[in-house]
Amino acid sequence: MVALNTMLAEDGASIEVAAQQDGGTLLLASLGSGAAGEPAGFHPRHAVRLGAGASLTLLEVALGEGAYLHNPVMEITLEAGATLTHLRLQDESAAAFHMGTLYVAAAAGASYDSFSLNLGGRLARSEVHARLGGEGAIAHLNAAQLLAGTQHADFTTVVTHAAVACASRQTVKNVLAGRARGVFQGRIEVTRGAQKTDGYQMNQALLLSPDAEANSKPELEIFADDVKCSHGATVGALDGEQLFYLRSRGIPEADARAMLVRAFLAEALDPLAHEAGRAMLEAAVERWWERQAA
Repeated sequence: MVALNTMLAEDGASIEVAAQQDGGTLLLASLGSGAAGEPAGFHPRHAVRLGAGASLTLLEVALGEGAYLHNPVMEITLEAGATLTHLRLQDESAAAFHMGTLYVAAAAGASYDSFSLNLGGRLARSEVHARLGGEGAIAHLNAAQLLAGTQHADFTTVVTHAAVACASRQTVKNVLAGRARGVFQGRIEVTRGAQKTDGYQMNQALLLSPDAEANSKPELEIFADDVKCSHGATVGALDGEQLFYLRSRGIPEADARAMLVRAFLAEALDPLAHEAGRAMLEAAVERWWERQAA
């Protein structure tokens, strides 16, 4: 898909923040559409570069209607000490295909803090390749996928620790209803010489239907001996005792289920410090839940 984007890319955003500057908050919106019987394809190529010590909050939103393929590629370069907060909302049309690929290169002391929320698309894939190439670089690749019907969504990450004392965190939550399928593939690579690495990944899936399916594949590939790395995965349904407790207090079943799902997602959303970005994501979750209740 990246090769296809390279061949067909005709548009995209180029964002650059000079060294020691605060770029504030930027909104990058992609709006796709496909006419009935005439599906379309879009292949934007985006580039983001932050100079040494620069900072930026990037809100990325993908929406659309009809049948189409959205195949974006984004390349992010963070120089020494730069900080990027990247909040992504994918709520494409139910007939659309979303294939997104993201590359991050972080120099010494740089920080990449991201959260991705996947809601839409008939078939969706978010792939992230993060390389921590300088001492003390940090990457947070957190995500949530809320799927229903026959949706299939895949969140895949490869985090390469290529320098000393780098840290990465990944917490991915799946909420699956109907016959939806959610996939998480996460790999932490620790190269030779990347001592003092601190890597963590956790994938948790909540099945709201007996026909829903969650696939999880956390991986560690370590070639250094002084590291702290861990991974884990859990899959389960709503807790029957918790649901009974809420219903025994007079809360309708639909509302009780919604409360438990929101509590499940809270761990992933709570760390978001950017108020506008967090409000955008919480509103999207609320709209998704309302669609399920309708």
